[in-house]
Amino acid sequence: MAEFALLAVLGVALGTVATIVGTGGGYLYVPLLLLLYPEKPAATVTAMSLLIVLSTGTSGSLAYVWQRRIDYPTAGWFALATLPGAVGGALLVHQVPRELFNVGFAVALLVMGVWLLLPRPVDTIRAPLRGEWVVRRMITDRERQTFVYSYRLPDGMALGAGIGFLSSLLGIGGGIMYVPTMAVLLHFPVHIATATSQLLAAVMAVEATAVHVATGVWAWDRSLTQATALAVGAVTGAQVGARLAPRVHAGWIIRALAVALIVVSLRLLWSSL
Repeated sequence: MAEFALLAVLGVALGTVATIVGTGGGYLYVPLLLLLYPEKPAATVTAMSLLIVLSTGTSGSLAYVWQRRIDYPTAGWFALATLPGAVGGALLVHQVPRELFNVGFAVALLVMGVWLLLPRPVDTIRAPLRGEWVVRRMITDRERQTFVYSYRLPDGMALGAGIGFLSSLLGIGGGIMYVPTMAVLLHFPVHIATATSQLLAAVMAVEATAVHVATGVWAWDRSLTQATALAVGAVTGAQVGARLAPRVHAGWIIRALAVALIVVSLRLLWSSL
């Protein structure tokens, strides 16, 4: 009983952090599960993480719906693009040895974290996008802030397909990759990117979890109970994080995300090597 209470408390903390930066939290849940349960195979760890990501993403998305910061048409297109990759990643993870999974996951987190911290040229003035398949969006949130932006749909769809595969393979839900992709590469406003990616994380977790159920990874055992305890706490944390997110400066969201990635990756590499 004490174990499950502790997992629920951890879920609250991690769900809060994950929702502030607009992710499902898989990049936090996977290393936590790897460190707490070294005996579990990679497929079980990813399945546990994706169940928690689904809970966090759904809870956080409901809060962002109230704030009116989710770009629904974009979320729909990107979610469609992730479907083939999410299925492929969930199937491939069964073939990956636990040791290789640990190192690969840590390296992926480290690369993303360093990339986010790299200095970038100031581009506050950006030429309007022209040509075919340019999507132009304007969103006014509940606080009457208006966000205007545009992106090329084929670019977003191609990135979504790759993110769907990696997120399902690693069990991280995809939000950790969608936020920097949307904010840095596609030039979304950061607060719109965090809200929209939260919904995408939930959708991708549904896709991958369905594959895990179909392939027999999930059964009612101790792993499912442990994941449920974390998920219950994460649901509460996601509501807290969504309410704190509008008060956090966009630049600090990106920096906090980068530092978290690097710290977690180094800790995981140390334990693996």
